[in-house]
Amino acid sequence: MNGNQMQGNRKSYGLLIMGAVLLVAGILFAVYTYRTSYQESIAISTQLSEIKTQIKALEEGTAEGDLDALSEQAEALSAEKLRLERPYSYSLVLVFFAILLAARGIYNAVVGRPKAQADISRLAQAGLLAALCYIGFAFIKFDIPVGLERTSFHFGNVFCVLAALLLGGYWGGLAGAVGMTIGDLTTGYVTSAPKTFLLKLCIGLIVGLVAHRISHLSLMKDRKKVAITAVVASASGMLFNVVADPVVGYFYKTYLLGVPQDVASMLAKMATLTTGVNAVIAVIAASIFYLALRPALKKSGLFVEV
Repeated sequence: MNGNQMQGNRKSYGLLIMGAVLLVAGILFAVYTYRTSYQESIAISTQLSEIKTQIKALEEGTAEGDLDALSEQAEALSAEKLRLERPYSYSLVLVFFAILLAARGIYNAVVGRPKAQADISRLAQAGLLAALCYIGFAFIKFDIPVGLERTSFHFGNVFCVLAALLLGGYWGGLAGAVGMTIGDLTTGYVTSAPKTFLLKLCIGLIVGLVAHRISHLSLMKDRKKVAITAVVASASGMLFNVVADPVVGYFYKTYLLGVPQDVASMLAKMATLTTGVNAVIAVIAASIFYLALRPALKKSGLFVEV
């Protein structure tokens, strides 16, 4: 950093203080909700598992009973389980968000924050892409039940990668993290929301690092180089996700959600398959969308040079 850059930066401690306060509050909230509502959800999970076993036996003709009544009871228990899981999931999202704020706060306190006006165009595009991430996950997906849990094929990662290609790692990662975390919190994947926030942020940062910090994608003129760089950057982020999603998911479910290790291992194996398919879709679709949007954004003056 040269002298002019240093003079243009001023040290700020606001984000660090806010992040530290939210982190403490998030940890306390997580401990409380884990011991209360989440423990109740675990008890309901046991009941739900038993009822689903009975339903399966009825469907196979190896037992007798009222299938409709059991199905209604299972549906009611599933809804109650989801309601009880939400507070703990919210608290973990708050913890991860607080860590992000604190990390940025440390950077601002040590290096300083540039004196620059907010980029409204980038902020608006980030909001739009966050909405697309939500739509891609919540509505363009195919669910696969795995016991009491589930996984899915979806298009959310497409827009997460596209956001990083268009806006850079920081804003793109935030768009993907926020959009897909909201998607988890408003669907049956509520317990996956904290893991989603962390991994989608990392995907954005990796795609942005390769595309813009290393390759300077937004400054390229040659269309062939632009296409190759977009594919390589997208593949880098999704390769990380293919490896990290099942591994992080296993430890997250085992140690933070209390899922039995054999179940967590089965879910991790299933996640490897679905994540791999989602990765291929994301690399192809995001690269195509970026190549299509780039000239249009340049023509309209909305293209962001990262």
